[in-house]
Amino acid sequence: MNNNLRYALAAARLNTTDVAAALAVDPKTVSRWLNGRIPYPRHRWAVADLLNVDEVDLWPEAAPKRRALAEGIHTIYPHRWAIPQTTWRTHFTTATKQIDILAYSALFLAEDHATQRILTERAEAGVQVRILLGDPDSPEVAARGVDEGIGAEVMAARVKNALTLYRPLLDVHGVELRLHRTILYNSLYRADDQLLINTHAYATPAANAPVLHLTNTNDQGPASTYLTSFTRIWTTAQPHH
Repeated sequence: MNNNLRYALAAARLNTTDVAAALAVDPKTVSRWLNGRIPYPRHRWAVADLLNVDEVDLWPEAAPKRRALAEGIHTIYPHRWAIPQTTWRTHFTTATKQIDILAYSALFLAEDHATQRILTERAEAGVQVRILLGDPDSPEVAARGVDEGIGAEVMAARVKNALTLYRPLLDVHGVELRLHRTILYNSLYRADDQLLINTHAYATPAANAPVLHLTNTNDQGPASTYLTSFTRIWTTAQPHH
């Protein structure tokens, strides 16, 4: 019996059906978790995000190594696709000051209407939203397409699709989009001091590469390195209208 999970559900006023619907699983699966079965990591992360608690608080026996991570390193996801959609939405929803996105296309976010709505709502609430996408006509975007094995034209088309989908955001005060011509070694998704860093690997689509969840704790921490990188790219990128 997992009483930690049971109490957390009660505190959030959610039942097994609510959790099952949010995670797209069978309610019987959630019942088995309540009875003591430990979910797969992606489900543990999704439940923890849904309940706004730490995974270790719900399943202390499931993630003992997480406490041994270095300062500023919160979690390491094995693949971007392993991160539940609810986690991405919660990540941006929590921002109160700053949202930054650095990628070649970030098409997976552009295609999610809920994320688009969250970015709009956050900007209207006074959060600065800065989006950096690759210039679809640049050799850097073409090279990334070749590296991923999808081809230069396909990669450029993905960026153009993303730009079309992000277009309504440009009418929202507080949102700015720029195009960069940079070789990226990672994509960056920032919500205040929380960063999701999607590493890039040769011959590997970004969705299959690992993601680091970092917390910006001080000027010497790993998160500050990526924030500095974003700032330098932003200052050289061209505004997109």
